Amino acid sequence: MTSLDAAGDLRLTGLTKRFGAFTAVDDLSLEVPRGSFFALLGASGCGKTTTLRMVSGLEEPTLGSIHLGDSDITDLKPYKRPVNTVFQNYALFPHLDVFENVAFGLRRRGIKDVKPQVQSMLELVELGHLAKRKPSQLSGGQQQRVAVARALINHPQVLLLDEPLGALDLKLRRQMQIELKRIQTEVGLTFVHVTHDQEEAMTMADTIAVMNAGRIEQLGSPAELYENPATTFVANFLGQSNLLAGTVEGKDGDVIVVGAHGARLTLPAARSRTDSGRIIVGVRPEKVALAASAELIPAGRNVLTGGIVTDASFIGVSTQYLVKMPWSESAAGAGGAELAVFEQNTGGAIHRPGTEVVLHWDPAQTFGLDGAQDIDAGADIDDEAAA
Repeated sequence: MTSLDAAGDLRLTGLTKRFGAFTAVDDLSLEVPRGSFFALLGASGCGKTTTLRMVSGLEEPTLGSIHLGDSDITDLKPYKRPVNTVFQNYALFPHLDVFENVAFGLRRRGIKDVKPQVQSMLELVELGHLAKRKPSQLSGGQQQRVAVARALINHPQVLLLDEPLGALDLKLRRQMQIELKRIQTEVGLTFVHVTHDQEEAMTMADTIAVMNAGRIEQLGSPAELYENPATTFVANFLGQSNLLAGTVEGKDGDVIVVGAHGARLTLPAARSRTDSGRIIVGVRPEKVALAASAELIPAGRNVLTGGIVTDASFIGVSTQYLVKMPWSESAAGAGGAELAVFEQNTGGAIHRPGTEVVLHWDPAQTFGLDGAQDIDAGADIDDEAAA
């Protein structure tokens, strides 16, 4: 297997996979920097797992190429690629103990003295004390760490993770997110992680590619994608957004002025994908605050009046509100009929359902999207069902 010293960036160029008339992956091009933690994020059927299978050699591309550094690996057999995969179901050998599961790849390559490498790898995944246990005697998180150790001991240039935490409960998933990131940082290896879980991708990845219908909607750091979504799909799928359909009324220096449902809203031109015509104005729920009346709001804020609280959910660190807006009866297809507000619990009064409120936020926290898009794209995807 190629040594790690020869490793390079993973490049997918014009990658396409068709199954009959169905196009699973559509002319996909991206570059995964060497040593990075890269996530392919999307709902079921978006093409992310098919992309991973083409990188591993388990699927043959219809069109396009796959390069690792200077090497074209598009047509290489899976066992000849310097790539290993960790699956959701662990795929451990039940009759072998932890030590022998990890040693399997080394023994298969004819290496006699496996003990130093296996012990070192078990220490990396913090399982040295469980070397003699069988997989059935381990928790789900421990089994997944054995699977990672077994893959890493072969010194692949790229580790592919296919929904690796999907079988774990929420608490274990969060622990393993931290563990996998720690392991990746320590070994400095390129990790490509496929997941439908937005929090998982944002917690672990340096770079995320949001996939939809076989294409990449947007690629960037977690903060970039969250703060500056490029499309309504990304705004709705990655976290939660309040989106309002409006019209650009003008531009004042670096500020765009928008009319939406009778309100005058402003946003930075640098955060808008359009500066004329129809626009979709967006703001994340945690950026919005509630007030009892407009007189209590500082000047210069974006303000929406006439909201009625329909739900208030106390979840400890914050209270999450749903607020029905006065234009809700005529807002079909226009967005913003019901807005979400997440307020940190700092001792203030909780607004009860039925209370009339005014919504306000810093214009700098507003983003603008092309108004020709479907305002609800990505909003109806069930995150859990996407597994």
